[in-house]
Amino acid sequence: MIELHEIPVGVTKQEKYSLLYQQAQALLQNEQDSLANMANLCALLKYGMSFFWVGFYLVKDKELVLGPFQGPVACTRIGYGKGVCGKAWEQNQTILVDDVNDFDGHIACSSFSKSEIVIPLHNLQKQCIGVLDIDSEQLKHFDETDRLALEQMIKLLKL
Repeated sequence: MIELHEIPVGVTKQEKYSLLYQQAQALLQNEQDSLANMANLCALLKYGMSFFWVGFYLVKDKELVLGPFQGPVACTRIGYGKGVCGKAWEQNQTILVDDVNDFDGHIACSSFSKSEIVIPLHNLQKQCIGVLDIDSEQLKHFDETDRLALEQMIKLLKL
């Protein structure tokens, strides 16, 4: 397995995701605990991609509750349809936000967050049971490469 500090300089975003996907497979394949796997995936993405914040929010009692994450402290609970995370849950689709200040109803957990991507998390029955939320300190940080790679990566969780 390639260590995060061994990822070659100058690789494309897609190549970096490919290397991280291989690492995620190795990390998650023999562990059955979903929280442990979410925690390791957060760390892998945070440090492998140098994101500002990476974390999971899990559906509990009709709201999203903070789960495993990497980064500064975060909002603990998010209502259905509220903010980017709540909208991704409500619409059951990935949402990319180029500038969080332009997103109606954005919940500002940190003033340093400038752009965001939120991916719904599904169990084996295809029910949305949470979201993967990733924030960047840069505007327009996320694109289709991120969306495709992250949607593929969270499938490794087998929830």
